[in-house]
Amino acid sequence: MGYRVVVAGATGNVGREMLNILAERQFPIDEIAALASRKSIGTEVSFGDKTLKTKDLDTFDFTGWDIALFAIGSEATKQYAPKAAKAGCVVIDNSSLYRYDPDVPLIVPEVNPDAVMGYAKKNIIANPNCSTAQMVVALKPLHDRAKIKRVVVSTYQSVSGAGKEGMDELWDQTKAVYNPTDDKPAKKFTKQIAFNVIPHIDVFMEDGQTKEEWKMVVETKKIVDPSIKVTATCVRVPVFVGHSEAVNIETEDFLDEDEARDILREAPGCMVIDKRENGGYVTPVECVGDFATFISRIRQDSTIDNGLNMWIVSDNLRKGAALNAVQIAELLGNRVLKKG
Repeated sequence: MGYRVVVAGATGNVGREMLNILAERQFPIDEIAALASRKSIGTEVSFGDKTLKTKDLDTFDFTGWDIALFAIGSEATKQYAPKAAKAGCVVIDNSSLYRYDPDVPLIVPEVNPDAVMGYAKKNIIANPNCSTAQMVVALKPLHDRAKIKRVVVSTYQSVSGAGKEGMDELWDQTKAVYNPTDDKPAKKFTKQIAFNVIPHIDVFMEDGQTKEEWKMVVETKKIVDPSIKVTATCVRVPVFVGHSEAVNIETEDFLDEDEARDILREAPGCMVIDKRENGGYVTPVECVGDFATFISRIRQDSTIDNGLNMWIVSDNLRKGAALNAVQIAELLGNRVLKKG
């Protein structure tokens, strides 16, 4: 006996990826429903070797369904997630709406799987921000060994993090650079993204950081350890898929780079590719379509007593969103629902 699963937002980048990953990982499904907004009703989406027609999210009855994966943004989630949860369907939400709610667990299965038991308070589980998810997968095993005190991270985030509009804008502007008569001004982003980098993701806050940077701070504390100090600079780069991060950590106990490499090689979800030679590291192009969080450039930081630097790359549509949501569904199934 398998699960009855809903994917809401099935026509978007993340929703389509959720359907792909459910099929790839052979999640035990008896019945699946692909939901979308009214304007997209009837759009066909792929699920393994099957084709599904999207149904209307607005009129869908969640009664009798086990799990709903939501990729519809905060505003729509605010309307539909409580409706699904009340009907007895556990919502795994990819938006930021519930991440900071103390009654909603924020989960990366490799890092804090035990938190899944907190789902019952609201029948909702939150998926973290894409940049946070891949970072904490690498931080947790090192934190368990040497206790991380402080993290300094600079991100290099792909345009797919801004959805289809972001990907289209990079594509159109890149072509326009080679066609002087075709001007494509910035719409989705605040400045030209083609052949450029923009140190601004999400809105600015009063203290000067952006909300994306704030998310990394607050979510790392909630998922890993509230005592960790985090400072972030989040940058949008002209890459279609795959987020990269340069991460500096300071630990309480000394941690040798070789031991750190060995720990990460054994850690769930991590793939260490770290050769000190040309090409002996991973870039976003190589991580697309992969489940792993790749870690390279592991080295001692000689400017402090207990410091390490590393380079972390992952497919943001997968580990940063859809894969993590499906992994949460697997965790929920194994520990709580126990079907299939």
